[in-house]
Amino acid sequence: MVSYREFALAGAKPQYNPDRPGNVEHIALDLVVDLEGKSLAGTCRVQMTLVADWTRSLSLDAVEMQIDRVQVDGAPANFFHDGSVLTVQLVEPVAAGKPLELAITYRVAQPRRGIYFVGPTADYPDKPVQVWTQGEDEDSRFWFPCFDYPGQLATSEIRVQVPGRYRSVSNGLLVSSEEHGPSRIDHWRQEQVHPCYLISLVVAQLSEIQDRWQDVPVPVYVAPGREAEAKRTFARTAEMVGYFSKLFGVRYPFAKYAQTCAVDFIFGGMENTSATTQTDRCLLDEQAAREIRWPEDLISHELIHQWFGDLVVIHHWSHAWLKEGAATYFESLWREHAHGSEDAIYFRYQTAQAYFEEDSSRYRRPIVTNVYKEAIELYDRHLYEKGAMVYHMLRHYLGEAGFFRAIQRFLADNAHRTVETIDLLRAIERATGRNLLPLFEQYVFKGGHPQFKVAYEWDSEASMAKITVEQTQAVDERTALFDLVVQLGFGFADGAAIRLLPVRLQQKQQTICFVFAQPPQVFSFDPGNHLLKTVELEVPVEMLKHQLLHDPDLMGRIFAAQTLANKATPEIVAVLAGVLGDEAAFWGLRAEVALALGKSKKDYAYAALRGAAGTKKIEVRAAILRALAEDRTDETFALLRAWVFDPSYSVSVEAAKAIGKARHSESRALLIDVLEQRDSWNEIVRGAALAGLAELKDDPEAVQAILDRTRSGIVQPLRLAAIRALGTAGEGGENQSILDALTRIAQQSEFSVRRAVIAALSALKSPKALPLLEQIAGEDADGRIRRAALEAIEQIRSELGQDKELKKLREAVESLQQENRSLKSRLDIVESRPKA
Repeated sequence: MVSYREFALAGAKPQYNPDRPGNVEHIALDLVVDLEGKSLAGTCRVQMTLVADWTRSLSLDAVEMQIDRVQVDGAPANFFHDGSVLTVQLVEPVAAGKPLELAITYRVAQPRRGIYFVGPTADYPDKPVQVWTQGEDEDSRFWFPCFDYPGQLATSEIRVQVPGRYRSVSNGLLVSSEEHGPSRIDHWRQEQVHPCYLISLVVAQLSEIQDRWQDVPVPVYVAPGREAEAKRTFARTAEMVGYFSKLFGVRYPFAKYAQTCAVDFIFGGMENTSATTQTDRCLLDEQAAREIRWPEDLISHELIHQWFGDLVVIHHWSHAWLKEGAATYFESLWREHAHGSEDAIYFRYQTAQAYFEEDSSRYRRPIVTNVYKEAIELYDRHLYEKGAMVYHMLRHYLGEAGFFRAIQRFLADNAHRTVETIDLLRAIERATGRNLLPLFEQYVFKGGHPQFKVAYEWDSEASMAKITVEQTQAVDERTALFDLVVQLGFGFADGAAIRLLPVRLQQKQQTICFVFAQPPQVFSFDPGNHLLKTVELEVPVEMLKHQLLHDPDLMGRIFAAQTLANKATPEIVAVLAGVLGDEAAFWGLRAEVALALGKSKKDYAYAALRGAAGTKKIEVRAAILRALAEDRTDETFALLRAWVFDPSYSVSVEAAKAIGKARHSESRALLIDVLEQRDSWNEIVRGAALAGLAELKDDPEAVQAILDRTRSGIVQPLRLAAIRALGTAGEGGENQSILDALTRIAQQSEFSVRRAVIAALSALKSPKALPLLEQIAGEDADGRIRRAALEAIEQIRSELGQDKELKKLREAVESLQQENRSLKSRLDIVESRPKA
C-alpha cells in the first residue's frame, strides 16, 4: 500500500481572510525610485468606506519599511508600526458607511521581497539595471502599505519618478509623462478594480515592440538589443487575445495588454492586471523557436489569467485553482487552435502525468485546502495540473456547448468581483442545469484520483464481452471509492466508428457484460482519456496490436503501446518499432513508444530504438535518446557520440545526459568537449553536460568541472545547472568540497541560486546536508525556499530512517533482476527464430 506524505507542514493551521473593516475603493502610490540606492520612498493613499460599526483603528500590512507619517483625511494620526503591521488610530470612532482617506508616507530600503532591484555587479558587469515588483502571494506588503489579501478589490494608480533614460511599465494606461530635469514622472492609472497583489511596477531601460488587437495595444518590452528575440517569441500575442476573447465569450477586459521581460525574475510569468511580467529566459533564438514550446505556453497562460484571476478574482488563496487550473487548461485549447487537436490531447496527457508524479512522490492533498503556513505553498501541481484536468472533465461531462455556456456565465456573473469554488458550481448549474458538486467532492475537496485495473475478456460461446473493473487505490479518510460515469469504447471489423457505451463505476470491483454479434477488435476504457485516473490494462495482445495500428483515438494508441511494451517480445517490439519509424504518425505517439521501449530494458528493444534514431522529427529523436540512457552498450554510446553535437538543442541535451549515465571510459572527455564548444539557448546543452558529468560520481575531474562552473560570474543558467548537478555528483555527502561549495553559495541572496542549492542539498541524501537546510528553512525570506528546505529535511530524515539491511537486500534483488532481464532477452530472441 502506498503511503502518502502530508501536505501540511508542522505548524500549519487553517488560514482565513481577516475581518474587513471597510471597502478599499482606490489605491494611489506616489513614488521616487532610487536605482543606485536600491530603495524607494513615497506616499500611499488609500481611499475606503468603512463597513464595521464604530471603527477605532485600522491595521495595514507593511513589512520591513520605515513609516514616516500617517494622515487620516488630511489630519495627522497616531500610529504604531511593529515592523510587519501598521496600526492607525482614528481620532474618534467612525461609523459604518463613512468614507475616509489614509495617506501614509514611507520608505523601503534593500527590500527582501515584493520589489527587486537588479543591476551590474563585479561578477556580472553587463547585467542591466532593472526594478520590478512581484506581489503574489502576499508580497505587495513589502513595497507599499496595504490590506494584503485578494478579497479586497480597488482601482489604482502609480505616479513614479525615474531617471529620464528609463521607462516605467505599470497597470492600466499611461495618463501623463512629465520631464523634471534629469528625471521624469510617469503617471499610470488602472480604471478597473483589482487586488493589490496584481499592482505592478517595472522600471528599466526598455525597447518597445508595438502591436495591437483591434483597439487594444499589445506592446512587448525588452532590454535593448533583444528586440529580434522578442518579435520571434511574442509574435502571436495579438492573435491569442482575439482567440481567447472569442473562446470565452467575453472581450479582452482591460485597456491594454503589455508584457515586460525581466532579468532574474523569480517566476516564469506573473499576470499583473494588463501588465504581465515575464522571465527574459523565454526569449527564443532561431533554433529554439523551432523546437522549444514552453514560452508559447507561458504567454498563453499569463494572458488567460487576464480573465481567470484578474477579471474574476479569487476571494481566498485556497480557491486559486479556479485561476491556475483554468490558465493551464486553456493553454491546451490554444495548442489545439495553433497546432492541432492531437497536440492538445498529448499536452493534456503530459499535464496529468505531471500531477501523478507529484501525487505519488511528494504528497497528496485536496485541491481546495486552507491548511498551510504560507499561501505560496499551494502553488503546486495539484493546483495547476490537477486543476486543469478538472476543467477538462467539466468539458467532457457538460459537452462543448454546455461547458462554454458555463464558462461564459462564470465570467459574466463575476466580472470585477471575487469568487470561491461554489461560484463556479453555481454558474454551471445556471447555464446547464447540472449539479456537479458530487464530482467536485471527489476531485476538488478530497485528495487523490481513481486507480483502475481493467481486464477485458471475450466469451465466444455467449458472444459476449466481459469487462472487469477494479478500483485499486487505498481507501482511507483522504481517498474514497470514486463514483463516476465512464465510457467504454468498442471497435469492430466493419470499420464503423467506435461504439461508446457509458457505465457507472462506484464499487471496489464490478463486472460489466455486453453482447455483440461479432467480437470487438478494439476495446477502450474512457476513449479520449477525459477522466483523471490511472489505468492498468489486461487486454489480449492481438487486440492491443490492432488498437495501436488502427484506433482513431491518439490516447487509445498510446495506452496500447505502453501496455504492449510491458509484454515486450521480439514480435511485439517489431510492431512497436513500425510505429516508431512511421514519419507520418503524430510525434507524441512515437515519443511514447520510444519511452515505453526503453522501459522494457530488452536488448532487442534498444536495437529498435537505435534503428529509429535517424528520424527527422526532433521531438522523437530526443525521446529515443532519452529511452536509450540505460543501455550502456558500445553501440548506443557510439550513437550518443554522433548526436551530442546535433544542431537541435533537445537532441543534444538528451545525448549529453545519456552519455553521463553510460559511464563509458570516454564519457568525461566527451562531455568536457561539450562544455567547451557547444553554445545553446539559455545554456541548456552545457547544463545537460553538467548533469551528465554528475553521473560520474567518483571521477574527481568531472566533479571539478562542475565546481568550476558554480562560481559567481558564470552565466546564470549554466551556474544554476552546475549547482544542481553538485547534488547528484556528491550523493551520499562524502565529498567535502561539494558540501563546502554549497555552504558558500547558500549565503547568496538571489532567489534562483538559493533554490538550486536546496535542490542540490536534497539530492545529496546525506545527514551532512541537514544543518544547512535547517538554517535556510529558519532564515530565508521566501516562503517557497523555506518550504523546499523543510521538504528536503523531511525526505533525508525519512531515507536515513530506513533499515540499512533492507536497502542492501533491495540492491541485491535489483542486481538479480537485471541479470534475469538480460537472460530473458536472449531467450526471447532464440524462441523467436524459425524452427528448423
